[in-house]
Amino acid sequence: MLTSVQKEILQTLINLYQSSNGKSIKGEDIAEVMNRNPGTIRNQMQSLRSLSLVKGVPGPRGGYKPTIEAYHSLNISVSDNDSIVPIYKNGTKMEGISVARIEFTSVPQPSECEAAIKVLGSIKDLNLGDEISIGPTPVNNLGVMGTIVGRDDMDNILLVDTNTIRSIPKKTVGDIASRNVVSFSIDCSIKEAAKKLSEKGIDGAPVIKNGKIVGVFTLTDLVNAIANDKEDETVGDLMSTDVVIVNEDLKIANAIDVMLKKSISRLIIADNDNNLLGIVTRTDLIDSVTNLKQFPIITN
Repeated sequence: MLTSVQKEILQTLINLYQSSNGKSIKGEDIAEVMNRNPGTIRNQMQSLRSLSLVKGVPGPRGGYKPTIEAYHSLNISVSDNDSIVPIYKNGTKMEGISVARIEFTSVPQPSECEAAIKVLGSIKDLNLGDEISIGPTPVNNLGVMGTIVGRDDMDNILLVDTNTIRSIPKKTVGDIASRNVVSFSIDCSIKEAAKKLSEKGIDGAPVIKNGKIVGVFTLTDLVNAIANDKEDETVGDLMSTDVVIVNEDLKIANAIDVMLKKSISRLIIADNDNNLLGIVTRTDLIDSVTNLKQFPIITN
């Protein structure tokens, strides 16, 4: 069982090591951060080395490095493939720190939702009342935003009163795509296109020539055709050729990013030869993120 002083030394060592790019940390640097006597730190380091929590590095550039056991003793998971999960304060990314763990501590309480954020790196510049955002995390793109309402310097934990929690499933567009896709032939008349859009209740569809996607025709194109007396032309004459085509293994998070940047409401899915495979709309993406059918909204 570690003493409170040993835990504080280990946490400080890990914090400094996190931002040192793998360099060893001198005992004097730990003492300065903790505002303690360097001799006290050296004595404690001997005990921590005997517990295999710290390893010493000899030489003029030597010092101390935490072992894997040190991370485990403080309940910090670590691996060679760990991703950096950033923290932003007032919209600015905090350098030298990363989130190691997020725990929601008051989920059953309807009036509050607090999260305990375990941080790797120094939290001295994060104070009570600061507005922060955390993430995205790997896999599920979890993001948390809120106000710092507590800070535990001993265990390097921030207590955050959350106001926004967002998570995007790790599915692909292929998992949620509509496969029975309505399409237009390139020589389809404007009247036929209008009838198909009306009957199917859609606002656009891809245009196909010789089995390949060559464009997209939308309600906007239809309105422009009528407004400019071009009802006698074909879909191929008036379609947009600036088509956003994606592969079916595109992640939902990336699909949302593409839609926002391109200001479009649908993504056409095709193989490498431009053969139509499906379509994903903005509504499909919203349904996949909110998943309201499986998790209904609590209104009371």
